[in-house]
Amino acid sequence: MATELLDLITSDPAVLHGQAVIRGTRVPVTVVLDCLANGMSEDRLRKEYPALPQGVAHAALAYAAALPRDEIMPLDPSQG
Repeated sequence: MATELLDLITSDPAVLHGQAVIRGTRVPVTVVLDCLANGMSEDRLRKEYPALPQGVAHAALAYAAALPRDEIMPLDPSQG
């Protein structure tokens, strides 16, 4: 299922300098994650960004969960 969710995420150097975005949009995954972190529901998120597909919240969370598996980064830059 995580692979299917991650299919909603793409990165292209020609779109937003290669930032991870929701496929078929120019909406960065970070925007979706920020909205979710601030308590926005997926329904409201999709109303604010109508181009977003169903399941975008789970896809963004799956992407965020995969990141630390690739590289561990300290939250406080002074600790690194």
